Amino acid sequence: MIRVQAVAPDSLGAALELIPGTELLEVNGRHLEDFLDWEFLTADEQFVLRARLPSGQEVEYDVERPEGLPMGVMLEPPRIRRCANHCDFCFVDGNPQGMRQALYIRDDDYRLSFRYGNFATLTNLKPWDLERIVEYRLSPLYVSVHATDPVVRRWLLRNPEAPEVIPQLRWFVERGIAFHTQVVLVPGINDGQQLVRTLSDLYGLGPGVLSVSVVPVALTEFSKHALVRQPTREECRAALATVDDFAARAVADREMPWCYGADDLYLQADAPLPPAEWYGDFEQRENGVGAVRYLQTRIQAARPALASEGWRDKRIGIVTGTAMGPLLPQVAADLTAATGAHFEILTLENTLFGPSVTTAGLLPGKAVLAALQGRTDLDLVLLPAESVNDDLLFMDDLEAHDLAAQLPVPVRLSYDFVDALAGDKGGNGGTGGNHAASAAPAVVL
Repeated sequence: MIRVQAVAPDSLGAALELIPGTELLEVNGRHLEDFLDWEFLTADEQFVLRARLPSGQEVEYDVERPEGLPMGVMLEPPRIRRCANHCDFCFVDGNPQGMRQALYIRDDDYRLSFRYGNFATLTNLKPWDLERIVEYRLSPLYVSVHATDPVVRRWLLRNPEAPEVIPQLRWFVERGIAFHTQVVLVPGINDGQQLVRTLSDLYGLGPGVLSVSVVPVALTEFSKHALVRQPTREECRAALATVDDFAARAVADREMPWCYGADDLYLQADAPLPPAEWYGDFEQRENGVGAVRYLQTRIQAARPALASEGWRDKRIGIVTGTAMGPLLPQVAADLTAATGAHFEILTLENTLFGPSVTTAGLLPGKAVLAALQGRTDLDLVLLPAESVNDDLLFMDDLEAHDLAAQLPVPVRLSYDFVDALAGDKGGNGGTGGNHAASAAPAVVL
């Protein structure tokens, strides 16, 4: 069942007098299961909608929809399909106790994979899921493969019923569905020859597998350290050598690298990052692949706008995690060249998950608060926007407005620096004192 949460004024939904609480039952006699059915089945110019109003009255609408006109209907959040796997390296299971309940939800939902680029394992698909993925052409999907050896993959997922992933992907590829894939590298389990086999099997599926990223496992202080460990520098270097071999093969065969190491894999291997052009369209940047180079390309593209904003000689702090700390000086140099400002990188240790969690997007608000109290010498501080959710809550439930109210310096939430530094003259905006923190769309710092 799907239900209306809100209706935009002057929209087609408003003209139909749909109101919050209305249950959307059928389109053209077909039962509506979720937001996918709603979006795809109402895309036609004409359709018949059956709905049940909050009063209980059922109404049938004969809808004529001009091409491109949105329905203007926001649905209540869908029930998320939960993960049936029990990976030893599951980050959700590595959360400390006492956090808000939503942070303990382990999702494994192909719908969110299509909509938001979330990685799913595809281990919980029912026959009708297969049919609708193909019918609605939900492509590309993002799939956590980890290993293609069935025994190894089932061991990694702690799921003896997980289907063999290569036949599953092949079935989809034959029907026109494409994939971005990832391998979370667990040392001693899916590295070495297992990594070679996995990449070979995925490459053998042809262009339907658009890319594969190799990401070193990330563990919190609360993870199952007796069962899984982080890779050593030498293990990361060995994995990068394998990645490079397959990337060279793909460049020769397909004129693209296809196989990518995450930025963190290069960092842990103490190896230099590839140039920006290596990453193409940065399609796995949300997975930490090419994030640094993406930031640099964004800054380069926005140089005229950044140069005109009056930031010259301003002192700007950049809050980040320990993973990006060593990589950001080259980004800060680009920002200085573009703006004339002086940038200070504030590398914070994660006081909630422990020092092994190094990504900026998981920094708790209290760590940011502690680092910035007393920093009256700065004109502005940029905070990683992905460290807060849609309600502007940090992982430790500190709200961004409350954080800003306690600081002596204006702060802005930013994904890529350009969103915070272009479009506002010389620090006239920003968040400080009793002003609200501002969020912006793009990529993690």
